[in-house]
Amino acid sequence: MIEVLNGIRETVVYKKIESFMLFDNTDYEAYPDHWHTQIEIVMPLEDSYQVSCPDSGYTLKEGDLLFINSGVIHSMPAMRGERLIFQADFSLLHNVADVESILTNLPSALLITPDSAPSIHERLKALMLDIYTEYFSDSILISASIYSKLIEMLVMIGREWAVNGRAFDVTRTKQKEYTEKFMAVCSYIHEHCTEDLCLDNVADLAGFSKYHFTRLFKRFTGISFYKYLNKKRIEHAEMLLVDPEISITEVALQSGFSSLSAFIRMFKLIKNCTPTEFRNMHED
Repeated sequence: MIEVLNGIRETVVYKKIESFMLFDNTDYEAYPDHWHTQIEIVMPLEDSYQVSCPDSGYTLKEGDLLFINSGVIHSMPAMRGERLIFQADFSLLHNVADVESILTNLPSALLITPDSAPSIHERLKALMLDIYTEYFSDSILISASIYSKLIEMLVMIGREWAVNGRAFDVTRTKQKEYTEKFMAVCSYIHEHCTEDLCLDNVADLAGFSKYHFTRLFKRFTGISFYKYLNKKRIEHAEMLLVDPEISITEVALQSGFSSLSAFIRMFKLIKNCTPTEFRNMHED
């Protein structure tokens, strides 16, 4: 299934449709640690399947869906059965603010089952099967059709995660208002993370006092403002580190860190390796 692997970075080779790759996978083959810029959705059709990510291991039953965000290292052991593995380049969707907010706020991997998300699971499963049918059809406008189904999936997942995964202790009206506001805040941080952002300014931009903002932000994201900011800076640094022409010092400065030592310390804290070790893992 993995055709081009440089270090642990997979370059997805599109064969049938630009920007999409879908495998109807029945291979009894192990896939080592790898990552790619595409988002990935895995759904077993027959038997269970296992996927390991840095934060957790996941066992998928038939019909379960595992959403894997861009840039997340993952691996799969050799297992019998059949599963759909769908990879999509979402770069064309970055200009859609709501989609960007969804991808920014979703965890690195999200397992969706009938028990964990009963209100959306069946529809997501149906959309995945629709994408499968569309991908292997001879219809016109296949790419547009798949994009529309992918956006619907992301909207459903984003709403489920925002409303139920990070609920505020407020009225339903305020819940919607706060959710939209903090999705916008997270998008702003994602776009400006390499700049000199501070808690006071972002809280003021959101229209909250610093202390109220701090409490609500942690409620929404699960982590503090500065941990979230540093996480986004490290994600930006990861993309730069793939290019060997950019020095580690330059990566640190372009990622919003004031010093090389602060960058190395934070990178190791979040990624459990140094920037140099991370770069070496991605070499040919």
